[in-house]
Amino acid sequence: MIKRISGFFNTFLLIELVRGMVLTGRHLFAKKITIQYPEEKTPQSPRFRGLHALRRYPNGEERCIACKLCEAVCPALAITIESEQRDDGTRRTTRYDIDLTKCIFCGLCEESCPVDSIVETRILEYHGEKRGDLIYTKPMLLAIGDLYEQQIARDRAADAPYR
Repeated sequence: MIKRISGFFNTFLLIELVRGMVLTGRHLFAKKITIQYPEEKTPQSPRFRGLHALRRYPNGEERCIACKLCEAVCPALAITIESEQRDDGTRRTTRYDIDLTKCIFCGLCEESCPVDSIVETRILEYHGEKRGDLIYTKPMLLAIGDLYEQQIARDRAADAPYR
């Protein structure tokens, strides 16, 4: 009987509503944690995995030796490699495509590469308006690697103790 009377007064006096308003009021004046994204950026880990890039040696020759380990280890089957043997007996890729719509950015391709050719950069702001725009070809990947080589080298040097 007392529960029913208590419940009636709680409903009549809108106690639940008052409790909710008190909770809202408590958070109303707290420090805001929202970030205004394009203008403000959150801190990024040096080990962040973003857009892929193919690297070159300092003499300008591409590092990839077409061993196809990255293609074999890719769980999403996002990498396609075709290669041919050159006149000097070495193998180089003729086609190196990464379909970023399939890629899960796991980093296994980067870890499996014996010559440190394929890397994942810190670039997170890229887009494609059509599905085909997110298939990165060998020239595109090499251009990204050339453009961001200094940052990639710094990240690799900082990550060296963990390798």
